[in-house]
Amino acid sequence: MAQCFNIIGIAVVLFVINNDFIRPLSAADTKPVNISSLTLNTGKKIPSIGYGTSGVNGLEAALNSALEAGYRYIDTSTYYRNEKVMGNVIKKWITEGKLRREDLFLLTKLPFFGNRPEGVPKYLKQSLENLQTDYVDLYLIHSPAGLKENDGGLDSTTDIVAIWKEMEKQMDAGLTKAIGLSNFNKTQIERILKNSRIKPSSLQVELHAYLQQNELVDFCKENNILVTAYAPLGSRSMTAYNANRGNNVTLPDVLENPIVKRIAAKHSKTAAQVVLRFDIQRGVIPIPRSYNTERIRQNIDIFDFELDDKDIEELKSLDAGIRFFKFSEMAKHPEYPFRGEVQK
Repeated sequence: MAQCFNIIGIAVVLFVINNDFIRPLSAADTKPVNISSLTLNTGKKIPSIGYGTSGVNGLEAALNSALEAGYRYIDTSTYYRNEKVMGNVIKKWITEGKLRREDLFLLTKLPFFGNRPEGVPKYLKQSLENLQTDYVDLYLIHSPAGLKENDGGLDSTTDIVAIWKEMEKQMDAGLTKAIGLSNFNKTQIERILKNSRIKPSSLQVELHAYLQQNELVDFCKENNILVTAYAPLGSRSMTAYNANRGNNVTLPDVLENPIVKRIAAKHSKTAAQVVLRFDIQRGVIPIPRSYNTERIRQNIDIFDFELDDKDIEELKSLDAGIRFFKFSEMAKHPEYPFRGEVQK
């Protein structure tokens, strides 16, 4: 049974996981919203939408808003330097009886500067301490390209197969329930598959209407690897970021695209809700990030409508191979994943 009650004037929502659905109730409405879930190749359920925390300002308040809105898949990384804040928020929710650890799906990542076999147990242990948990639900190698731990320079000795074998040991030890990859290309994933005892459960990559990566997504589906989309709304912040670095390149805004806006108006939804729904219907898990409470709530409110075939075809037509996050500073690394990539 699901309940809703108030603590100190704040609506608190309890959830039940029922087969393939997580069902949140709002204080104002007793009608449940069905949030679908998918199944990893380990058999574990994972919510079909998550909350991304990279670069989120005021994370404590934002994470509270996300949990109140119904997010139960929370994405972070050692590299984001926010795990302690997350751990404190989550501990408070559990201590106050608002949720149980098993209600959450926590994901973190091995940092770029930990990309060596001995770095895997070191940084996973650190993450578990910061998150105040005995295990994470999914642990990813953040990047196939590694950095030196002491000065942040490129570490050309990165051995992704050796790192993966250490990842397997962490799963054996119960410190993570599943393991996966991030920012790997198809060739690198194939190398892992050929040399693994435990297959990757997930691949997290930049993916949005302008970078749909259909070949990579299809390859992952063929190998029972779930794909998660970071920057699913594009990245408005990257234009400002580039300008601050002296690169005055204006990047296209996914949410201002006329086709996206027209489809949004048709369904009485926001542009963000349309592109997130597009991911859901592709079998891709989006992890939008926001610190705005209203947008946090809107981004998860995408399970009460469906895009029709015409909508899907129009959104597919927007694919232009435009990558916002190129990690250009790693371009000379032998494992740089985007080498030779040609933008349409």
